[in-house]
Amino acid sequence: MTEVATAPRAGETEQPTKINHWIDGKLVAGASGRSGPVYNPATGAVAAEVDFASVEEIDAAVASAKAAFPAWRALSVSRRAELFFRVRALLDQHRDDIARILTREHGKVHSDALGEVARGLEVVEYACGVPSLIKGEFSEQASTGIDVYSIRQPLGVVAGITPFNFPAMVPIWMWAPALACGNTFVLKPSEKDPSASLYVAELLKEAGVPDGVFNVIQGDKVAVDRLLLHPDVSAVSFVGSTPIAKYVYETGTQAGKRVQALAGAKNHMIVLPDADVDMAADAAVSAARLASAAWPSRSSSPSARLPIRSWARSRTAPRR
Repeated sequence: MTEVATAPRAGETEQPTKINHWIDGKLVAGASGRSGPVYNPATGAVAAEVDFASVEEIDAAVASAKAAFPAWRALSVSRRAELFFRVRALLDQHRDDIARILTREHGKVHSDALGEVARGLEVVEYACGVPSLIKGEFSEQASTGIDVYSIRQPLGVVAGITPFNFPAMVPIWMWAPALACGNTFVLKPSEKDPSASLYVAELLKEAGVPDGVFNVIQGDKVAVDRLLLHPDVSAVSFVGSTPIAKYVYETGTQAGKRVQALAGAKNHMIVLPDADVDMAADAAVSAARLASAAWPSRSSSPSARLPIRSWARSRTAPRR
């Protein structure tokens, strides 16, 4: 079946809407006076204006997450798993709505957007098994008269900074394991396609996720820097370009945080008949070089291989 889009008429423009933050279980209009355009990729017109958070607004989101953490951590893992099954059902029920948001702001075709949502759902399904995934271990008589045990505990308030190319899938990859492990979450999505994260926030609230457990802050470098330096943020996960990943990793770790910074992804390249072949070849080689340079740091990171464990604090102690 072929879908045909109606071309905009001459002089026809869209009335830009406002895209806000999600703090403490509700939409919060930005008060910083700063914003950025969100374009309709089909027309090139400005479809919306997204609020850019101030330091004070970011602090409010982190404070909300911090206040929600004790009760969320105290919730039994079986109750958390039960809640995640409801989250999975709602995301599946509304996958078409999420895909349409992706198409409207990102520009990928609807079938591709549905595939992105499906990949995100796989991680939510994985998180439904959290009671088994975060089990500790116990070794009796590790040494004479000494038993050794390990437990996994949530870190606290954690943050995710996500890219333009997968506005639904990559955030789900971050917040699903984080929430399942008992952390609370502050998401800073790409300012180019931010609406999917707000829609998902509404679905999480509908599923029963308590207010403050999941927050969405819109913004630019001001938001990124504040999350990296905020004393109440325990860990940060990032996906994006290699230069920014290095900046996020260096800044966050210097502030004493756990940082997972993934960069240098592999992408398809299409060379059209009218292309400059030499320039296209140079671009392909350069892209491959950047990807290979970033890969060792990704593959050697335990947090990159183990999404659940990256959001849990492991403790090992002897017991007599």
